[in-house]
Amino acid sequence: MNAISQQPSSRTKKHYVTAGLSSMIGTTIEWYDFFLYGIAAALIFNKIYFPAIDPISGTLAAFGTYAVGFIARPLGGIVFGHFGDRVGRKSMLMISLMLMGVPTILIGLTPSYEAIGYWGAVALVFFRFLQGLAVGGEWGGAVLMAVEHAPEGKKGLFGSLPQVGVAPGLILSSLAMGAVSRLPEADMLSWGWRLPFLASVFLLLVGWYIRAKVSESPEFKQAQAQPKQDALPLKTVLREHKVPVLAALVACISEKTWFYTLATFSLTYAVGTLGLPRETILTGVIWGAVGALFTIPLFGLLGDMISKRAIFIAGALGISLFSATFFSLLNEKTAYHTNIAMLVAFGVVYAAMYAQESSLFSSMFPPAVRYTGISLAVQIGGAIGGGTAPLVATYLLSLGDGSPRLIVLYLAGLGLIAAACGLLMRPYGQQRGADAAKLASAASPSIR
Repeated sequence: MNAISQQPSSRTKKHYVTAGLSSMIGTTIEWYDFFLYGIAAALIFNKIYFPAIDPISGTLAAFGTYAVGFIARPLGGIVFGHFGDRVGRKSMLMISLMLMGVPTILIGLTPSYEAIGYWGAVALVFFRFLQGLAVGGEWGGAVLMAVEHAPEGKKGLFGSLPQVGVAPGLILSSLAMGAVSRLPEADMLSWGWRLPFLASVFLLLVGWYIRAKVSESPEFKQAQAQPKQDALPLKTVLREHKVPVLAALVACISEKTWFYTLATFSLTYAVGTLGLPRETILTGVIWGAVGALFTIPLFGLLGDMISKRAIFIAGALGISLFSATFFSLLNEKTAYHTNIAMLVAFGVVYAAMYAQESSLFSSMFPPAVRYTGISLAVQIGGAIGGGTAPLVATYLLSLGDGSPRLIVLYLAGLGLIAAACGLLMRPYGQQRGADAAKLASAASPSIR
């Protein structure tokens, strides 16, 4: 019996439920912090930290500071992945929580351009870089604590719980910014926008308390008990697990591009191009996130019942099929159509893909290098897809003279690529079985 399938006899339902819920709450807090910056970059930071340049350039500059967090995510994935595979999942989660929470609070205290000039933007870049390191290390540890604690046959469901955290994180951040956006413009730009960032101190304390109560991953303990340990998990992953890394990485580019086009670029597009009120598009995002809050665990359960890979591929094809309809609904310029667009985009298309990633991707790597493998793939994919999504979409919008048709083609193409990558995804045990079959066939060419 290999380490992936072993389950310690002392484990109870309380162990894996506690691990799953703590992962969900922890990721909620960290995604709140991360999304808060994205919303502020789309709606506020160009006015606060780049007022000396024209509005379009200011928006691009604000999105540039936003992209820094994605550049840092692969580095965070590599560093936290190494120590997560060598030292433990739990300790890395505690560190990543602090690394996310403290910079978020400091962003809320950063002086504006009027006070210190462009040094305020420099501080934003530094704090955003730290946030990126934290998210890069957070995701792998959170999903592994849920998946590796879960019983066989339910890894899709419990693995989807930390994925659920993205929805309440987006809801809370959108509600917070939506609340302060109701203030008079001068008050909102001078001090109101800072309140959601400063409120992160309370979430940080809650997250620390909850995560401190979770025990270390049982599969990590089993891997540590093996006589041979990987001194450099990254080297092992790059040498022995190239196909799983590339398949997950390229697929993530599509999924992250889709998500951050919805969560960030669509805010600028709706307000700046379509003239929708900020409250309307933020409410639409909230409705979409509420839908995903329920559908992500549903799709996780369906992955256990049907096929994780099939559900993932269906979601990828959904990007290709729904992209044009999404922008058509936004162009109706009503709250009703905006809410429908976000509900389907987040609650169906995105949820179908995202719910499978934790259990599907982690199954492709052995426990000894699993943290490194999934973090490397997802964080590089996230940096390429998510980090460039609002910049690429803004550029394509300008090429299309304000029409989103080029963005639709771009998204549709990425969806097809992600579906093709899904066909390459196999659990680690099946990969080894296939390799053994190939060797046997080569050794006995006469056997058919």
